[in-house]
Amino acid sequence: MHDWYNQLFRFTTYNLYDMKNNIQNWLFRKIHGNNLVYNTCWEDPRCDKELMEIDEQSEIVMITSAGCNALSYLLENPQRVHCIDMNPKQNALLELKKAFFRLDAYEELFACFGDGQMRQMKTYYQSELRQLLPTYAQEYWDKHLHYFNGKGLRKSFYFRGTSGLLAWFCGRYLKLRKKLHRSVEDFFESVSLEQQSQLYQQIDQQLFSSRFLVWAMNRHVVMSLAGVPKSQQQLFIDKYEDGTHGFVKDCMNHVFTTLPASENYFWQLYFQGYYTKDCCPEYLERDNYSSLQQNIDRVQTYTTTITEFLKQHPKAYSHFVLLDHQDWLAENDREALREEWEIILKNSRKGSKILLRSAAEEIDFFPDFVLERVKFEKEKTQLVHQKDRVGTYASTYFGIVQ
Repeated sequence: MHDWYNQLFRFTTYNLYDMKNNIQNWLFRKIHGNNLVYNTCWEDPRCDKELMEIDEQSEIVMITSAGCNALSYLLENPQRVHCIDMNPKQNALLELKKAFFRLDAYEELFACFGDGQMRQMKTYYQSELRQLLPTYAQEYWDKHLHYFNGKGLRKSFYFRGTSGLLAWFCGRYLKLRKKLHRSVEDFFESVSLEQQSQLYQQIDQQLFSSRFLVWAMNRHVVMSLAGVPKSQQQLFIDKYEDGTHGFVKDCMNHVFTTLPASENYFWQLYFQGYYTKDCCPEYLERDNYSSLQQNIDRVQTYTTTITEFLKQHPKAYSHFVLLDHQDWLAENDREALREEWEIILKNSRKGSKILLRSAAEEIDFFPDFVLERVKFEKEKTQLVHQKDRVGTYASTYFGIVQ
């Protein structure tokens, strides 16, 4: 009888745990698949370009995200940048950005994607932009132009989409704590690393002592809004006693005490809701507009997976930028992970470069044949990783095909 009860207990516990994971994965897929998730790229292209050494011979295969980094890579004059994303809304965002470069429209571009709002966007879109978009992008923006109208509670485009919603909630929380909000304002106006570090210690004491914040950061739905699936959360939750909260605290401490806040457009954006012309992604800098305008058609979008793209467009590509999506594949679909690596290597040449990030400090999911064919540059990559202005990934991996 005792054995029967033990077996029933183990069976019930396992199935409840499995059901919880299935619900969490379903929630992530619903959020990720039905919405614009990333309204800006959350990877530092300055680090990417230092590692990848893009030149006129380069042909890049990458995940689209919000398209900012694809445009940054384009400044290095590669032959082609192929942007791939399973979420057509992310590609629609990049196509909208591209449309501004097909016109003489720097000020309009900066209004939408620098200021985060453009009151006359509806008229401008109908008369100038819409005809330059592919059909699926037209269908998306026909329904979502209000993201730019500067009205309502979330006035900035950068408070739209799921990551933008999370940023808006964080901003509301800071404004409710007026002393903390003033401290953050002073922090971003710091004139030296010493002053910045001192101010951040004050912020750290106020911010990370909040029981509500600890609770909220450890909620799966909150991390799903930021585009972080359960499997990826687990990579850092187990390491920290207070889970995601501890991981984020460590990340922010490094970024905000060792790197100048004055040039950190990533974090300034989500605090302010806009970029400034002195602190913004490269594609929004006036001096880069003409160069991007001349080469904008070298950036192409595809709504599919990396594997399917390479099956349909076989070629020896020079660069692959995989972001962090292999964390999810490693947990949820090992066969797809293996297939992706097989086809990447099949479509590589000697010297092809592969860049990816992970929530794990050390990746243990590379198939053996990858380790045989790809040399991962650990020392240089670690030095570059320490200069990453975002700082929310535990590791960066940069490999060269042998």
